Amino acid sequence: MPQSPELDVDVTRESLLEQANLDAPEGGKIKFLERLPFGKALTVDRYQLANGLMLLLIEDHEAPVVAYHTWFNVGSRHEQVGKTGLSHLFEHLMFNESENLPAGEFDRKMEEAGAEVNASTWLDWTQYSSSLPKGQLLTAIPLEAERMAHLVLKPPQLNSEKEVVANERRFRVDDDVDGAVNELLWATAFTEHAYRWPTIGWMADIEGFTTEDCLGFYRTYYAPNNATLVVAGDIEPKVVLRAISQSYGPMPRAVLPLEDVRPEPPQTSERRISVEKPTQTEKLVLGYKSPAFGDFDYPALSLLGEVLAGGRASRLYRRLVRELELASEVRISVGPFRDPSLFELYVSAREGHTAEELLAVVEEELLRVREQPVAQEEMDRALARNELSLLASLETADGKASTLGFYETVLGQPTSAFERLAMERKVSSSDLRRVARRYLVDTQRTVVLVRVKDDDDDLEPNSSSDSDVEAA
Repeated sequence: MPQSPELDVDVTRESLLEQANLDAPEGGKIKFLERLPFGKALTVDRYQLANGLMLLLIEDHEAPVVAYHTWFNVGSRHEQVGKTGLSHLFEHLMFNESENLPAGEFDRKMEEAGAEVNASTWLDWTQYSSSLPKGQLLTAIPLEAERMAHLVLKPPQLNSEKEVVANERRFRVDDDVDGAVNELLWATAFTEHAYRWPTIGWMADIEGFTTEDCLGFYRTYYAPNNATLVVAGDIEPKVVLRAISQSYGPMPRAVLPLEDVRPEPPQTSERRISVEKPTQTEKLVLGYKSPAFGDFDYPALSLLGEVLAGGRASRLYRRLVRELELASEVRISVGPFRDPSLFELYVSAREGHTAEELLAVVEEELLRVREQPVAQEEMDRALARNELSLLASLETADGKASTLGFYETVLGQPTSAFERLAMERKVSSSDLRRVARRYLVDTQRTVVLVRVKDDDDDLEPNSSSDSDVEAA
């Protein structure tokens, strides 16, 4: 009688682990945790090294490419007052000199291997990504391990990157209307939680970072037991497992500090700010308190956002842009974060119209979704847009790795993208009305009215007298 497929898989995996663990460093001993379905045709194998490093492998032989991602469980939420922006600074520092690689050598070797490298930092995480030909994976693994464990942090490297980040802040925030207004929105909407400061950090903090600050941060958070590797694409698991065990196994675990994030107290009244900026037309920015990404209500609120401002057929686009011709742009986003964040609405007025005119129409449409059921046709359109967005993001190995890394880091469930899509398919019109009534209410919102400024002088925000305003 032939063996079952399940037994064949288990025997093969046991053989893989035996080869990977042969002569492995103590911290590099690999343990298989679970196999998870990823869509209809693919599976993800989840492993963990003895030093705590998580590893996700997904074989996909559609194209001879591999995506190699490193996700660290550290973002701006893990920073402290006076030290904001450290997570983002490290996104820059990690491309510098390490103990065994001179400055610029990492980029040179990866470029020679045909790799495309990138990195990003946000509120809950920091990630480093590489896309490269399948035959060059063994070049990337030791290079990535080298900078994870042996980064050089001395005054010359630090001072150089501090200036780069300071200039980036000037360009993206201080001299950019949208960046400055977004920063003001979050700093006003949150009074206690770490989401109130920007990922890039406050300028005074950026300029004040010391070498000791950076060394402490690196030794604490850039540790194997605070990271997840995601390897997706045309791979041979036995080769990948052994290479990762050898390269990452010598790294010691770190003692990770307990998070000290203060919960945001309930908001009980509107916060409103009027600010003048060098912009051609007025703008309206709204932030309603929204649930965490893992909350039961998140899929329904996400779908409602698509109904309101997802594409040219959405309600707000149709009313504000096409029918009334009050606005030139409308967009909505729901924060995909570990803790409750913001349902953000941004509207840019046409010349000659005011932010108050925009707000009046927005309020009419929000009242409609709170009082009247959304038509099934609108829900189907919104769901189709969300489905298309997910499926399009999974067309490449890099997209698969990014999705797995994000869900693992934020939710601890790497393959739950499809589960959440299934949850959206079960959302009803009554669910949309329920979340609209719960979250899209005036007492839980922050309003930023952007006025046109004629000169180049920086003006302080003007708070209205009848609103609960927290200074940014």
